[in-house]
Amino acid sequence: MTGRTVHLGLSALALAGLAFAFSRLVGAHVEPTALGQLAAGYIRLSPEELSVPNVVTGILLAYRSFDTLGEVAVLYMVAASLGPLLQPMDNPVASETPRLSENAGEIIHSGHFALLPLIGVFGAYVILFGHLSAGGGFQGGAIIATGIEFYMIARVASAINVKAFSALESGVGVLFVAVGVFGLVFAGGFLDPRFLPAGELGHFVSGGAIPLVSLLLGIKVAAELSVVLERFRG
Repeated sequence: MTGRTVHLGLSALALAGLAFAFSRLVGAHVEPTALGQLAAGYIRLSPEELSVPNVVTGILLAYRSFDTLGEVAVLYMVAASLGPLLQPMDNPVASETPRLSENAGEIIHSGHFALLPLIGVFGAYVILFGHLSAGGGFQGGAIIATGIEFYMIARVASAINVKAFSALESGVGVLFVAVGVFGLVFAGGFLDPRFLPAGELGHFVSGGAIPLVSLLLGIKVAAELSVVLERFRG
């Protein structure tokens, strides 16, 4: 028996074991017929306490807002660490290589003029109305960063101002933490949005500080993702 045959046999045995375990998991799955206690509590409390019909936004930006701050911090660390990691090496040959000066084709170049305003408006809508419908700061920020990436593709020779974007996301991060401190001092805990009036359920001005936190989160995510994309492009 050759080594290749043994390797194939062990691989087949491992796949069979995984298939057996997966079949047992699928066979034991029972679709729940009612909400769990935790989910039912969130669905009840989000409209009552926060005046936010979007329960997911209420969870992310109020009940579990400290986790959201941690996720944004991780994204910041990724953007910051890519700078040193992707620095151009001190290579005379590489330094003599000019950056591409040609822009993209006519279709992409003309199309980004029409699509960029729509992408920006849609991203802003997703951020600002995230407490009323599907969306929020993360989603809207990613949409705006997609528009900036489209700009990078259409204008290959142009570079975004990484320092300005980095300063923007750092400033917004400070404001994000400041809102959290306001919640700690004037409400029930860090990033508690109820230090501002809750407003009426379903109205644009409602949810306490949740729309403000969503706006800050959207700007921060858009800036950080744009820096990440520019680092990889550079």
